[in-house]
Amino acid sequence: MDTLLKFILAILVLALGIPIGNYLAKITKEELKQGRKWFKPVIILSLIGAVLALILGNDALLFALLFIAIVTSRSLRKR
Repeated sequence: MDTLLKFILAILVLALGIPIGNYLAKITKEELKQGRKWFKPVIILSLIGAVLALILGNDALLFALLFIAIVTSRSLRKR
């Protein structure tokens, strides 16, 4: 039960990454233009790291990297 609660909480925090990413993209438009070339490598490296964290069984690192990938991917959306 304790593990299930931790995963539910982690998924809720990951879901918060969507509005947080949208908000950051909205308030940092000038930085988005300069840093756009780095977003795809950050997302790819985060996803690769998340897979490795899953294999190694490091849940904290897994969800941290997934959060980074979600927040960064929200900045790539075309407005």
